[in-house]
Amino acid sequence: MRPGRDNIAAPDLPAGLAWIGAEPDSMPALTAGGPAIVHFLDFAQLNSVRTLPYLSEWARRYAAAGLSVIGVQAPRFPFGAEREVVAAGLGRLGVEFPVAIDAERELWGTYGCEGWPSLFLWSLGGALSWVHFGEGEYHGTEIAIQEELREADALRPLPDPMAPLRPEDAPGARVMAPSAEVFPGGGWERPWIAGEEADELVVEYEGGGVWATVEGRGALAVEVDGEAHGTLEIPGPGIYELATHERHGAHRVALIPEAGMSVWTVSFDPGLP
Repeated sequence: MRPGRDNIAAPDLPAGLAWIGAEPDSMPALTAGGPAIVHFLDFAQLNSVRTLPYLSEWARRYAAAGLSVIGVQAPRFPFGAEREVVAAGLGRLGVEFPVAIDAERELWGTYGCEGWPSLFLWSLGGALSWVHFGEGEYHGTEIAIQEELREADALRPLPDPMAPLRPEDAPGARVMAPSAEVFPGGGWERPWIAGEEADELVVEYEGGGVWATVEGRGALAVEVDGEAHGTLEIPGPGIYELATHERHGAHRVALIPEAGMSVWTVSFDPGLP
């Protein structure tokens, strides 16, 4: 959405942030060369992960036109502040644009983020042009990017906006809301640990797919609706897709991890009716 004012200036990037990839210039220097996106995310949180293919493609297709894209990892889980863990997780997701680790969420607070993900588009010169909290509005966001690029060069040819990557991303698509995220350890602060309370974690849900945020390494066997659904080899902390469904529906998933592995959350995709 467009901000209520046209004179909101981009907060600068604080000194001392750890970066995955090349550390960019200050925000004033960055926006002196063209518009810039600052995208707050957590590499182990589902809504963030679902937005990343769009961010990566915008970074690729508009870099030559002057767009800069930077990410800010705002940890939701303790492991999300560890640089090596974050670098490995972003690498598995194919993220190539620079990402800062906002370990204490100080920049998150400065920007006024309202959840994961939070996207801010700054114009040439550093005024806030567009903001979006959560998933969606991909077409609108790309149109806003193109409008900012045309402010700098009205004659530059630009591609057609991306086609939706998923059916539920299409403007006007009818989508069924999934079940609420499950915290099997009892809350935000504590994961469920295989072998301590049980060897198997069973969750009933409604949605178009199911994911788990896992900490540890080893094998994770999955059953869906009482049938074996394969075994994932978990290389490190992150979020992993367990199953996807053609349409929204009621399902039951069972996770059987190796002893000692932790499950922080089980979360669900929206689906088509």
